[in-house]
This record gives sequence, structure tokens and C-alpha cells, in this order.
Amino acid sequence: MVTKEHIIAELKALQDRICDSLEELDGEGRFEQDLWERPGGGGGRTRIITGKHIEKGGVNFSAVGGNMPEKIYKSIGIGPNRFVATGVSIVLHPVNPHVPIIHMNVRYFETDNGLWWFGGGIDLTPHYVDPNLATSFHTSLKEACDKHDSSFYPEFKRWADDYFYVRHRKETRGIGGIFFDRLDKSRGSKAEMLSYILEVGNAFIPIYKKQFLDNYQVQYSDREKEWQLHRRGRYVEFNLVWDRGTKFGLDTDGNIESILMSLPPITKWSYKYAPNEREQETLAYLVKDYNWID
Repeated sequence: MVTKEHIIAELKALQDRICDSLEELDGEGRFEQDLWERPGGGGGRTRIITGKHIEKGGVNFSAVGGNMPEKIYKSIGIGPNRFVATGVSIVLHPVNPHVPIIHMNVRYFETDNGLWWFGGGIDLTPHYVDPNLATSFHTSLKEACDKHDSSFYPEFKRWADDYFYVRHRKETRGIGGIFFDRLDKSRGSKAEMLSYILEVGNAFIPIYKKQFLDNYQVQYSDREKEWQLHRRGRYVEFNLVWDRGTKFGLDTDGNIESILMSLPPITKWSYKYAPNEREQETLAYLVKDYNWID
């Protein structure tokens, strides 16, 4: 039987593996850990890195629980209950504008009245879209999904396109990836769904290494850095306006520093910023349903 304690232990171990690999990849940066407790129950391990190549990165673990806030249980469509929510969440903002922003989240949720499900995903936000690296990224995600169910990648890719959409800008946050939620017993056993989210979690480092190693030594201009800061602004807009994870953390009285760790250290908004031709090429890729593999 897969218990919540087992799931929590697996996610803690995933956080450890990813942090170790990212420190090795950056070469200089080391994670600083902040242990925190939630007043209503549970807590987490927030880990932040500021390195040579990773300007700001967070790899967070949390396991919170207790009485579910009324706003949450009404939105789910159930009555008052107690809950447990645990997960690992990652966002990396690179120094070099040719290295993309990457995000991953894998999580588990259960209530004391028998509901349980898994969720998560990975998505990539390049400042400059490289079609070859975009194809590599999506191919790796498809391979991870296909090990469990060949229907997962096309379904979860569409879900990501719809979810990571900056509606007020009418553009996707980046080149998408996969996004999934409420994977419950209708999709498979708890053991099978745990195996799937760990497959996604363990794919993170190989995927990021490819994106990082191909770009982190590329020279960049002041204009390219300027573009990076404006693209970070779009990232901030999505996370503060549309992201359900941010809203869930705030509604459940989570650790505010951990909730907002996804935001970049420096960003920029300019009134009517005019993209140049190369920047326009990237904007042209920021649409739903772009097929990166076939």
C-alpha cells in the first residue's frame, strides 16, 4: 500500500537528487535551506541557489495539511475535511539569456474523506526559441510519458498549452511542455501514478542539462540581456495573475517566501517595448498547439 508517508519520503529524496545535480551543473552555487512550519499544520524545505550560471533558482519541498480552508473545499465541490498536500516545485532563472527558464512541479493531494490525486508538469520558457532544442525538450517529455501511457503526452501537452497561456497578452508563457492534474484512481493505481510523477521528476535534470550545456557559454549582448528582462516580466505576470499553484499557496496560508520564489531577481517593463526582428521570431512561436515533434 502506498501511504502519504511513502509519497512524502519519495518527494524529499527527489528534491535532494535535483539539488545535488544543479550544484554540480552550476559549479559554484550552493543551495541555502530554509526550514519552515505552517501554522495550520505541516511545513517544508525551501532551497534557493544564487550561482555563477543560475542567477536565481528554487527547489522547494512542502508537505502541509490540517483543516481545509472553506474556499478550497467549496472550489473542489466537497464538504469540510482535513487534507494533506505535498510536492516539489522548481523554477530556474539563468544568467545567460540563451538559457531558458524552466519550471517543474510534481505533487500529491488527499483528503480524509477518501479523495486523492497527483498533478504536476514541466514547461520551458526560452528567451530566444531554438527550434532544435524545443524539439529535444518535447521529445524527452514524450519518452517519459510513453513509458506509462502513450495517451499522456498528447493530452498533457494540450493541457500545458491551455494552462500556460498569458491570456491578457494572448501568448503562451513559453514553448509549453506537459501539465496534468487530478490523476486519480480512474487513471490507475496510486502506485502507478506515483511512479509516473517520479518519472517526470527524474527526467528534469537530463532535460535541463541539454538546454543548459548547449547555451550557457554563448556570448550575449546588452540588447539580448534587455530582452531577457522583458521576457521575465511576462513570467511574473503569469505567476501572479493566472497560476493556480500561487493562488492555492496563498489560500492555504503557505510560506509566502516559498510561494513567490518563482519570481526572477530582476525584471523589466517598458512602455510599448518594440521587439526587433529576432525577438519577433521568438514571439511567433508563442502560440497554442504548435507541434514540435512531427
